[in-house]
Amino acid sequence: MIEAYRFGEMVIEGRAYRRDLKIIEGRVHPDWWRKEGHLLQPEDLEDVWAARPEILVVGTGASGVMRVDPRVKEKAASLGIELEAYPTSRAVERFNQLQAQGRRVAGAFHLTC
Repeated sequence: MIEAYRFGEMVIEGRAYRRDLKIIEGRVHPDWWRKEGHLLQPEDLEDVWAARPEILVVGTGASGVMRVDPRVKEKAASLGIELEAYPTSRAVERFNQLQAQGRRVAGAFHLTC
């Protein structure tokens, strides 16, 4: 579970992360960099695609600045992965809700903008 989020910081299991991150199969993958900073593209999520979660929750930043390329939605659909994208505070709530329900959820979170 994600314990806390505020602009530029996320706390998971007592540890604070200050760079974008992914959570895949319950493991934190810190220091996540994308090909283009504020545009999420399919190649930015190869490890998520390989894990084949049921649902991918994307946090688009505190103000929702990060855009999701339509090809990400297409790739997720082709793999049978539901994609949900929200500003990061809402994405954290949704991720925790799905995880509490026992769903196989992955998360990709932009922590700033």
